[in-house]
Amino acid sequence: MPVFKHNEIELFYEDIGKGRPLLLLHGLTSNSAMFYREIEFFKKERRIIALDSRGHGNSSRLEEYTLQDHIEDANALLAHLALDAVDVLGVSMGSYIAQGVAIQNSEKVRKLILVATKSYGEQSSIAELFDRYPTKFDGLSILEKFNASYSYIYHNQSRIDEWLNKTAQNSRQLTMKEQGIAADALKEFDFRQQLINITAETLVISGKFDGLNSPEKGRETAVFIPDATFMEFKRSGHAPNVEQADLFLGIAENFLE
Repeated sequence: MPVFKHNEIELFYEDIGKGRPLLLLHGLTSNSAMFYREIEFFKKERRIIALDSRGHGNSSRLEEYTLQDHIEDANALLAHLALDAVDVLGVSMGSYIAQGVAIQNSEKVRKLILVATKSYGEQSSIAELFDRYPTKFDGLSILEKFNASYSYIYHNQSRIDEWLNKTAQNSRQLTMKEQGIAADALKEFDFRQQLINITAETLVISGKFDGLNSPEKGRETAVFIPDATFMEFKRSGHAPNVEQADLFLGIAENFLE
C-alpha cells in the first residue's frame, strides 16, 4: 500500500489497475478497505485510487483535524500522482470530501458520484441522529449508542454485517476516542452556495431508509449542482453501494462510461 506525506501527515492509499483513474473516498470511521467490491469490479478497466483519509485506516491518527484538511489531502494526492483528470466516488463522509474536491479542483474532476450525501451540517450525521431520538440514546455509552443506531441507519442488515466484518478483517480500526475526533471534523460545513461551481457530470444516490442522510438531503444536494441526476434506492439505507450492491455497480459503471 503506497504512502505519501502531506504537511507531514502520512496518508496511505491503494493504487490498482490501469486506465482512466477513479478516486474512491470512504465514510466516517471506515477506510479504503470498505471498497473491496468496487475495487474488484472496476480494476479490470480502470485505475483505482482509494485513499485512507487522515485519522482513518493506515493513515496518521491525529488529535484534531477538519473536513477542509480531508479535502486538501485528497487534492494533494491528485497532485502527488500528477493526475490531470479523474472521476470521483465518495460515500457519506467521502461524499462531503468529494464535493469539496469538485468545488476547489473543478478542472480535474470529470465525473462525480455522491452516495448517502448531504451538502451541509452543523454536526456529524451520527450526532444529529443521537439528538433526534433522545429517549433512545440518552444515558448510553458511545459504544452502546453506535450499536443501537444500526436499525436507524441501514435497511439490509445481513449485507451490512457481512460488509463490516470483511472490512474489519482488512483494516486497522479506530478507538472510541478516534471515532469522536473523526466525527468532530464534520461539524459546521456548508457547500450549498458553492455547489453551483461544480462542472463535473454528477450522480447523487440516496437510500430510502437512510436515517443519517435522508433522501431529502441527497435530493437537495443534487438540486444545487448544475444538471446533476438524483436516484433513490428503494431497498437501501445509508449504504446503497452495499445494500443493493449489484444495482449500484451497474448504475455506477454505466454512468462512469
